[in-house]
This record gives sequence, structure tokens and C-alpha cells, in this order.
Amino acid sequence: MQEGFDPGIAGLKRSHAMNIGEASKATGISVKMLRYYEEIGLVRPALRAYSGYRVYSDKNVAMLRFVRRARDLGFQVKQIASLLDLWQDGSRASADVKALALDHVRELEQRRRELDEMIGTLQHLAHHCHGDSRPDCPILTGLSTEEEVPAKPARKKASRRSFAVAG
Repeated sequence: MQEGFDPGIAGLKRSHAMNIGEASKATGISVKMLRYYEEIGLVRPALRAYSGYRVYSDKNVAMLRFVRRARDLGFQVKQIASLLDLWQDGSRASADVKALALDHVRELEQRRRELDEMIGTLQHLAHHCHGDSRPDCPILTGLSTEEEVPAKPARKKASRRSFAVAG
């Protein structure tokens, strides 16, 4: 019998079975999040060895990598569950996947607009702060007021072009 092989994991060769730490490294998902994803039912629980330890197959790891990539793109857990269902459904329509992705793009664009507004507000407040030894600070005043601080949209940096001057 191979060292480290638990006969309680029938059908898994040791070279293809990973413990939770190895699965974490292979997927870039923390051990805590791996357990959480199982707990909430996002992914199926890994097989268990006689010892009770989780054992991840190549299929488990592929699914977890899918989850990681979806998280990296900002999908929420509920959206990832839908994507996983679509991924595993061989009769899915790609239009369904595209619709989910485009809905997410719209959400990201809205978040970007909100972030641009926050940046503009903070730039406005910082511009009006002297940043010296005086105690008065428009930034703190702006944060403590009930009124909305006027936000100027964050400026996009224009590309600088050099023009040759005829001399």
C-alpha cells in the first residue's frame, strides 16, 4: 500500500487526491473559504478519509478553480452557484451564460460610477483641506455633515501628446 493512501477513499489515486491544505494552494482559496463554500452548499463536500479529513479530487479542484476565477471577476456567491449549474449542464444555452455575464457587467459599471463619485468627493474634500498644523479640516467636516458633499467627477488623465514646433 502507498504511503499516505487511505483505503477509505476508493477510486482516488494518491497522486490525484489532495488534502484541504493542498487544495487551498492549488486553487488560491483559503482553507476557511473552502470549508465555507461546502457549508453553504456552493460546492459539494469533499470525500472524507476514514480519519475524517477532506480529500479533494481533480474534479473538486477544477470546480474550486472555477469558483476562484468567478470570485476574481467579482461574481457574488449566488451568481457563482448559477454559473456552476450552467457549467455542469451540458444542455445549457450559451445565451443564459451570456445574459448572466452581461448583467454582472452592468452591476460592475454601476459600482464603477459609485467609486468614481466617491473619488470625486474625496478629491474635492482633500483639495479644500490645507493639510497644515491647523485643527480645522474640511475632510472631517465633510464626513460629519448630514449634507452631501458636492462631488466633482474624478478626472481621467488625458494622455499627453507632444507636438513638434516648427522653428
